[in-house]
Parts: sequence; C-alpha cells; structure tokens
Amino acid sequence: MFKNKKIIIISSVVVFVILAGYVAWKQVPRLFFKPTPSDVEDGIEIIDFEDFETVSVVAQNLQIPWEIEFLPNGDMLATERPGTLRLLGETNRTYTIDDVNHTGEGGLLGMALHPNFEQNRYLYLYLTVSESGEIKNRVDRYVYTQDGELEQRETILQGIPGARFHNGGRMAFGPDGYLYITVGDAQNTSLAQIPTSLAGKILRVQDDGSVPPDNPFGNEVYTLGHRNPQGITWDDEGNMWATEHGNSANDELNLIVKGQNYGWPLIEGNQSAPGMITPATHSGNAETWAPGGMIHMNGNIFFGGLRGQALFEVLIGDDLNVLGMGAHFRQEIGRIRAVKIGPDGYVYVSTSNRDGRGTVQTGDDKIIKFHPSIFNRE
Repeated sequence: MFKNKKIIIISSVVVFVILAGYVAWKQVPRLFFKPTPSDVEDGIEIIDFEDFETVSVVAQNLQIPWEIEFLPNGDMLATERPGTLRLLGETNRTYTIDDVNHTGEGGLLGMALHPNFEQNRYLYLYLTVSESGEIKNRVDRYVYTQDGELEQRETILQGIPGARFHNGGRMAFGPDGYLYITVGDAQNTSLAQIPTSLAGKILRVQDDGSVPPDNPFGNEVYTLGHRNPQGITWDDEGNMWATEHGNSANDELNLIVKGQNYGWPLIEGNQSAPGMITPATHSGNAETWAPGGMIHMNGNIFFGGLRGQALFEVLIGDDLNVLGMGAHFRQEIGRIRAVKIGPDGYVYVSTSNRDGRGTVQTGDDKIIKFHPSIFNRE
C-alpha cells in the first residue's frame, strides 16, 4: 500500500513539473516580447482607427505571412514562413516551396517580382535552408507562368549565413534595376563588420545573382554594419531607406548610402564613431518598434512594428531629416510585418500574431487594407 502511494506521489510530481514546464515555455516568450505600453512613448502620437468603413480584411487564417506582392492582374501573392506561397484573388492557390527550414525566425521570408515581370515572369524568394547540417539562407528565382505554375527554379545566391534569429530577409528591386537583399548578423555580431561576409549586410545583385560592377567591396555587399534589417524602400528622389532591429531597443531607421558602415555592433542609437553612420532616427531605450516592411507615401515613410504593434509613420523633411513620428492603429491589429501599396492605391499590411510572440486574434493571421485617406493629415 505504501509503495503504491509513493508511486502515485512521484507520478503527480512528474506531471506537475511537465505542466509547469509547458506553461513556462508558452509564457516566457510573451514576457520578452510583450507590446511596449503606449505610456512610455516619448513624443509618439497615437492615431487610432477613425473610420472602419475605409478598412477591410482581404485575407485571413494565414500562417505567419511574411511578404506580399501584387501580380499585374491585381491578384496577390503572400509568402508564409512555414514554407508556403499563397495566391489570393479570383483564384486561390497554395504552393509548397521545397527546402524551407522553418526554424525560429527563419523560413520562407522575402519575395520580389522582376521589374520586367510581365515579359520574363521572374519571381524571387528568400528562404532559410539547411546546408550540410548548418542553417543558411538563399535566394531562388522562379518563372511564374501565365497559367500560375512555378517552374525553372534556379538558386541565384546561396551560402548566406543564417541562424534561429537575425536572418533579415527583405528583398526589393531598386530604381537602378538591381535586386537589394537585407541580411541579419545570424547571431554572430562580428560578421557584420567583415566586408567579405554576407551577414549583417544589405546586398545588391543583378537579376541573375551576379555582382554589379560598381559594388563597393567587389562582392554582393552594398552596406555593412547591420544587426537585422527587415525593411527597405526608396523615396521619390531615389534615396534608399531601411529599418533595422536594434539590441532590445534602439531600433533604427537608416538612410542608406552605398559602401557605408552603419556601425553594428560597435555603435547603436546616438552613439558615433569615425567612419560609421548614425541612424536617421531610432526608438531609444524606452520604445521598441521591432520594425518590418516599409513604404514611402505622401512624402513620408511608413513601416510595420512587430513588438511595437503599430504602423509607424515618419515625417521626412526636405533635407531628409526626421521631423517627427506617428503610430497608427496602436495595438488594434497586433504585430505588423509586411507593408505594401496595392495597385488600387490602398495600403496593405500583414499581421504576424501566430509567430509565437503575439496574441492571436480571431481570423489571424490577416492581410488588411486601408484607404489612403486614413493617413491624410490635412
């Protein structure tokens, strides 16, 4: 009898430990990644929804959408981090992308369409993979046929350092016709300062992955000294801007200039050092944006906030200085990752509430569009 009671007690303790461990495993990420409360926002204007008639959900029940692009006919493509590409429009379709290693923040991330997509049908994907047992990232180019088939996959850039965190992953073609790619430091901070490493960089390549003749370091590297850049855009004058995740805080908005060093891990925030660029603005120690995708619209820059749970607007002056900021939809829809302007002129954003760091709402994850009049300050 005593032996049976002892077994029952031991079994109960084991079950309790397992349950406690499970609860801790589920809750600890929320402690580290809970939204920054609005009462610590120094100088940030909170702008809530004013007219829900100008807002609509265009897709829901997605699995961690990371990037969205629009086809010439207006249909939408969305990457999902676990490794699927979704066609959303009059016809819906799901494509499984081979070789995706969905680990941590890695998986199927960025996407870009060639500037001459209607002629060559080139579609580019940035994905985390396993190479000889190591986490890496690479860029694949497909032909997306008129019939909606993904064909002729070709890896145009591989061996990009990867890790569970800090994989970067945003891609876009610039005004010069080259493909720009953001890459995180792959949790090895020293790599960001090494010009021969692709980690902690913004890369620039030709549409076949080859190195442009005027790249500053003779390889794919365009700028260095980045921690985890996840957004790029160009203003009406052709100036390039990028968002970057800081170390717990000090998230950055940077004006990108070819060949420049943006300081990580040697400087961050307001710190300075010879030969290194300080950000156009940063979040400081009290606020965390965790910035994602970005656009330029109405002379200002908009970028999604993950931990910040807002669509941030940065007011840019004529001399490219930052005049102020606004935070749209603070904690209304959760974590915002992709931001795009659609062919209809609406602003499209994707939520990232199912990535293990957010609070899942009914229908998550979603793609939501906003009429641009919402952002009119007149």
